[in-house]
Amino acid sequence: MKNLFEGTYNNRKVLITGHTGFKGSWLCLLLHKLGADVYGYALDPPTTPSLFEEAKIGEIMTSIIGDIRDLPNIQKIMQQVQPEIVIHMAAQPLVRESYKIPVETYAINVMGTVHLLEACRNTKSVKAIVNVTTDKCYENKEWHWGYRENEPMGGYDPYSNSKGCSELVTSSYRNSYFNPAKYAEHGVAVASARAGNVIGGGDWADDRLIPDFIRAISKGEEVQIRSPYAIRPWQHVLEPLTGYLTLAAKLYSEGPKYAEGWNFGPDDRDARNVEWITRTICELWGDGASFSIDTNPQPHEANYLKLDCSKAKADLDWIPRWNIETTLKSIVDWNKAFIAVQNIRNVTENQIEQYFNK
Repeated sequence: MKNLFEGTYNNRKVLITGHTGFKGSWLCLLLHKLGADVYGYALDPPTTPSLFEEAKIGEIMTSIIGDIRDLPNIQKIMQQVQPEIVIHMAAQPLVRESYKIPVETYAINVMGTVHLLEACRNTKSVKAIVNVTTDKCYENKEWHWGYRENEPMGGYDPYSNSKGCSELVTSSYRNSYFNPAKYAEHGVAVASARAGNVIGGGDWADDRLIPDFIRAISKGEEVQIRSPYAIRPWQHVLEPLTGYLTLAAKLYSEGPKYAEGWNFGPDDRDARNVEWITRTICELWGDGASFSIDTNPQPHEANYLKLDCSKAKADLDWIPRWNIETTLKSIVDWNKAFIAVQNIRNVTENQIEQYFNK
């Protein structure tokens, strides 16, 4: 695997913010298998259990516990580590939680981005930066075609809006300090990456469809779903992570040509509604798994959301590898392995190898 991405990550210093989260933990394992020297900066794992702890991720990297809202500390860590590639994923990532804690959501998602980019600006070793946002950063018009990278930023709820703001911050820093036209002077390429609804084994976050399903099923309870006809661009966590790494490798090797926003989402047929996803998981799980619809009033969430990934497919040669059926089966297999107390590091690494073998 060390030859993947043209060998860019082998023996390369990579710093990930948010490494103790679900996506960050998968990324750390993947980068380790690619031969990278991995550093992480984040708060303690956000859930119990957590993939970071269950897979013993801290054994294969340098884990630094810190708050992205602490500018002096992230600046200090950046100077100590001297990374060459930075992938920014530290965030408050939940829509429903953002309604409860809007100030904290904006502080983490907007000012956290400012702090990360400011720390990078003052660290000479940094050559490539990817800021990970979300498909929800777009001004959602509930239309039936995918949003392209040149669509306007927006966001109804505090989470989505804060990620739109994070995109604008990235654009401003790119124009002001990392301008592609002046790449020969500063040598830094900055891009943002927008992914869909990321799912996979090891996600135990609250108020997310798959983790809520697993929690209920493991207790022998019926699963309750909200917004059954809401359509989302579901994708296995390895899909966008591969996109981020493809993009970061291009930024590192070719610089300003790729310094812009990029979508990484599933094919159109995999944008399914919540009821279809839940019904399919119940069938895959077996053992009498069932669900019902929660009719209580819910905070506003988008009903229809899809990404147009034509640019990534054409210019980065990135394509989704696993369809939604394969993705859901992998999640069921992963969680059954967890319940059976199998070695979670091995289970997760085996899925990474299956993904790249395909």
